[in-house]
Amino acid sequence: MRPFRILLAHELRMLLVTPATYIAATLFLLVMGFIFAGILETFAAAPQEGSPAVVFFQLFWLPVFFMVPLLTMKCLAEERRLGTLETLLTTPVTTPQVVLAKFFAAYALYLALWAATSGFFYILTRFAGQSAPLDLGPLLGGYLFIAVSGAFFIALGVLASSLTRNQAVAGILAFVLLLALVIGTRFASTLELLKLDSMATARSAIDYMQTFTHLEDFTRGVVDTRQVLYYLSGTTLALILAILGVEAKQLHS
Repeated sequence: MRPFRILLAHELRMLLVTPATYIAATLFLLVMGFIFAGILETFAAAPQEGSPAVVFFQLFWLPVFFMVPLLTMKCLAEERRLGTLETLLTTPVTTPQVVLAKFFAAYALYLALWAATSGFFYILTRFAGQSAPLDLGPLLGGYLFIAVSGAFFIALGVLASSLTRNQAVAGILAFVLLLALVIGTRFASTLELLKLDSMATARSAIDYMQTFTHLEDFTRGVVDTRQVLYYLSGTTLALILAILGVEAKQLHS
């Protein structure tokens, strides 16, 4: 475990000293701040169903599609291009330790950025007071969804980075994987083909993968263990494939 802790500390340190991290964090908070301000303007103009927290988390995909590729595209692809990955793997560390260290470092930053958005809701309750009571159910459920689903999203980004030496290609591949998972499954569920009786199994599988349905359940306070298992198993599978991808590249290099 000591090599893993050293690797994780190194990855976190590299993220914290990289100017790109702070640029990405600033852009993320600015975008989410504008979104939150727009939501408040809508609620102030006319009564709305639900709460600002529900609407806020419904737009989670906007930063996810761009933030996850930015956080993960360099983690393995750039190191392989520079030759530092091969050097690192000659030391007393294993491929799973390297991949997991990079995953947990990116995931920690992902959670930190989303945790920073809780300041928006604090400001709302601090200055609006009783005129804008905050429902904690959707808020806590939304952040729980962000934490659980984010592990899968980051793992997909790490997987994409393990498949290429080019960080730009890794970023595009991560974007495509996330787009297919979040938007593609939603589009597929509307296809007439899936309404056939013979496609019942495929329809059930696609319905099970509906990210927006999971979000709706979480913000209503419904935490389905099957949904949690879906994200955890998806994270595990993506990381296993990333480890195999790195090892396969090592064998052919």
